[in-house]
Amino acid sequence: MGRMVFVAIASAIAVVSIEPASVDASPGSGPTAIVALGDSFISGEGGRWLGNGSEPFGTRSGTDRAAFDCGAWGCDYDPGRIYGASEESGCHRSDVAPIRSAPVAVAEQVNLACSGARLANLWPVAAGGRAHFGEPPQIDQLAAVARRANVRMVVLTAGANDVGFGELVAGCALDWARSSERDPELCRGDAQADVEAAVPAMGRGLLKALRGVKSTMAAAGYGRSDYRLVTMGYASPYPPGHWIRYPEEGWSRLNRGGCPAWNADADWAAGAGIDSIVAAMRAATARAGAEFLDLRHALDGHQLCDRRSRRVGAGGPSPESAEWVRRLAFVQGSSRESLHPNAYGQRAIGACLGLAYASPRGGFACHATPGRSYVGAMRLEPLG
Repeated sequence: MGRMVFVAIASAIAVVSIEPASVDASPGSGPTAIVALGDSFISGEGGRWLGNGSEPFGTRSGTDRAAFDCGAWGCDYDPGRIYGASEESGCHRSDVAPIRSAPVAVAEQVNLACSGARLANLWPVAAGGRAHFGEPPQIDQLAAVARRANVRMVVLTAGANDVGFGELVAGCALDWARSSERDPELCRGDAQADVEAAVPAMGRGLLKALRGVKSTMAAAGYGRSDYRLVTMGYASPYPPGHWIRYPEEGWSRLNRGGCPAWNADADWAAGAGIDSIVAAMRAATARAGAEFLDLRHALDGHQLCDRRSRRVGAGGPSPESAEWVRRLAFVQGSSRESLHPNAYGQRAIGACLGLAYASPRGGFACHATPGRSYVGAMRLEPLG
């Protein structure tokens, strides 16, 4: 097998929308709603999968939610069963996206996030915002929802695409592919330098987006106490290197786990890389007077190749034991789903969001309990 197959990785890294009605409503008079804005992390990319199966065909050990009409010769597959119309548009808004999974007692859970979005795809057109995949900027879409519904919370996750975090992680996989354990080529130094160079602009762009949300909501008649604005952070697809269950030598991190990275680079992704992005997001959120939800530990014990979880076998998937992140894959499903929270991961993040919604206003961090399901296993801690 040639290691240069990994040139496809960069394209692998990059949610169900509700059409707004035309009838305007003042805050409090329409159906209650929560709204998601942002990129693939919150849109639901990867929601097709229940863990990562050991069987490459059929239902893939019961993990492929797009499989149907399965028989002796295999299955048919329809990603539209998970992504709906957004399968065609490319936004990949899944039926288990965090905004859809959150146990929140509102009438509508509106997903405006879109895979591949950058911050400029959120800003209103009047502020320089740009369309994405044929859709208007997300905050302009929010304006229509805010006029017809009683929006109780807006949740926003964006900025990683502006920093190029996915491409940097893909570069780490390429470095793994073209070097050996005797002389590993590590990405962490250059990658961290790239992150640090990009986060100031990302922070300014996020602040512009948050202020755009606030001005849009004010124009729709909302006061500061009528709704909550929450920036939700990111989680690394990899655990720290010492938790990876496959050895650094050989090919098992690729062909068994789908997690090709050296331990030192996994440490970077789970540490300094994601920390720098989250710190910039949190600072911009504070300047905007919004709330922050830190997810860096929301997938603990269930990240890709984590020894505290396992591949799904003949017994079928289980949220207690399965990985909550989609493996790096080129054949099954879309490569864009790789390294994103899968259906279990998205439900876990939805559980975090539900806890935040039920809590007083403020900043929080969500923590998973390894070896347990996302149901009842999440705890919320105030940010220091």
